[in-house]
Amino acid sequence: MNDLFKRAPTDMLDRSTGDFFNARRRAFFSGVMAFLRRRPNRLLSFDEVQGRLHLGGPIYRGLQTVRVHSIVGSLNRYQDFDRKFMPIHSHLATRWMRVNRAWYAETGLPPVVLYKVGEVFFVVDGNHRVSVAREQGQEYIEAEVREYSVRVPLSADLRPEDLENLGAQVEFYERSGLDRLCPQTDLHVTILGGYERLLEHIATHRYFMGLDLRRPVGEEEAVVHWCKSVYQPVRRAIDESGIMAAFPERTTADMYLWVMDHRHFLLEHKGTKSIGIVESARNFIEHLREGDISPPE
Repeated sequence: MNDLFKRAPTDMLDRSTGDFFNARRRAFFSGVMAFLRRRPNRLLSFDEVQGRLHLGGPIYRGLQTVRVHSIVGSLNRYQDFDRKFMPIHSHLATRWMRVNRAWYAETGLPPVVLYKVGEVFFVVDGNHRVSVAREQGQEYIEAEVREYSVRVPLSADLRPEDLENLGAQVEFYERSGLDRLCPQTDLHVTILGGYERLLEHIATHRYFMGLDLRRPVGEEEAVVHWCKSVYQPVRRAIDESGIMAAFPERTTADMYLWVMDHRHFLLEHKGTKSIGIVESARNFIEHLREGDISPPE
């Protein structure tokens, strides 16, 4: 880092040296701010994403024009660049400046090679070209794209710390099949252990369905019935109330779990003989608004 604070060169004949200096300086101060804010500033590792989210594919998509800011990770150079693809290490200078000079000369750099997952991209080949494009304020880049399928939505604000929760969501979908059986129902939970609790709710619902119908109930039948007769009615009550505006960091699925906990409390501890799920939701939301209770952490 000793070379970081040397005065940037002013010789316009070698603008690339100054550009690399500026990119390294930005990477340094971005790393300092990330440390102070305790927020990771690293690129996403494709292998880590693939391992946690169980990706399917890939399918070749050909040449595309890709928005540079949607490139958030790399296959094997994720430790060389920061989240904004600024170079972290001085040893990248020679190759970075060679690419940068070619950018100035408009010599026609070859397309980069990217993997697409959801709405984000990972560099397979062309990390320096992406880095130079970011430094030069280039909005789009030509790319050869191969796309992997994923069961959860991924956007450009994806952070490394999101992967654990997204991995739990993928596992929930794999075990329940809910994304396939109820494709319009997107369940995203931020509560620790929330997906395991949802699986328990479905299993309990299946048990009582069997008692009511006096026959064995298959897993898929139980998932669809739970989704349509339990989760969706509660979700509609939550959406109609507008209560989620007061909890921007939480999700409707979080609120569903709180509602069901509240219903259990009413039945077990308040002596309530019977209360429907929608009535429980409205009762819980009313108490939230009046400040009588607070949602669990």
